[in-house]
Amino acid sequence: MKQIKESELILNPDGSIYHLNLRPEHLANDVIFVGDQDRVEEITKYFDTIEFSTQKREFKTQTGTYKGKRISVVSTGIGPDNIDIVLNELDALVNIDFATRTVKPQLTRLNIVRVGTSGSLQAHIPVDALLMSVAAIGTDNMLRSYHLHNVQQQAMEQAFVKHTNWEITNGMPYAVEADPEMIAKFKSENLFEGITITAGGFYGAQGRELRLKVKDEQLNDKMDAFEFEGVKATNLEMETAAIYGLSKLLGHKAVSLNAIVANRKNGTFSLNPYKTIDNLIQFALNKIIE
Repeated sequence: MKQIKESELILNPDGSIYHLNLRPEHLANDVIFVGDQDRVEEITKYFDTIEFSTQKREFKTQTGTYKGKRISVVSTGIGPDNIDIVLNELDALVNIDFATRTVKPQLTRLNIVRVGTSGSLQAHIPVDALLMSVAAIGTDNMLRSYHLHNVQQQAMEQAFVKHTNWEITNGMPYAVEADPEMIAKFKSENLFEGITITAGGFYGAQGRELRLKVKDEQLNDKMDAFEFEGVKATNLEMETAAIYGLSKLLGHKAVSLNAIVANRKNGTFSLNPYKTIDNLIQFALNKIIE
């Protein structure tokens, strides 16, 4: 079996993987992703026990139990590039033998739940709502480094490109659907559902203008009006499409849950975003243990 080179699978002197600072025994099979490192403890404060904690750069992990269920909470930082690091390293922890540097014959599947913030593209989805991404469209190009044909939703991609008159020099958007089992598990009358747009940046990539003019000033309005097979584009953020794409490519199951803290259509922002995020955290934890 092919041995992975030291330059490709980088380990720290203590045997932990390079960026996340984790060894295989530190990781649970159920993993919650958060962007903000300070949000890790906003989740684990509800745990019964915490068995392990570490941090390197923006990547903080705590593993413990919630009502008897072992869960790891990992902060990813912001953006698809960080998701590339986090998901590849988590997969390596469970599916590569660090001693032999070879892929294990029996692969392990992780269950990944993103608990993040997002801005609504639709006037009827107000601030402080909760939303589940049933699919995501990435405009960031990161996932195009991999062979996507087995996981991408090409009809959705083509419809999005046509609807937005997308400039292909920006890179071809990619679309990936959420894992159906995870959608069924987390489905609730308390959640809106829709297609999430994942951007590679916060300002120009999401149509925000401070001193710089964006290339397509109508892009947000065009995204607002996008619909595929009866499902609307509902929100804009920076990780979901990358999480869905890499999870499917690596054989893991993922779902993205969003606390809507801004409404881009109405120009409003939550008066108490921390309460909204806490509502989402408690919802996610109780769904994980069902």
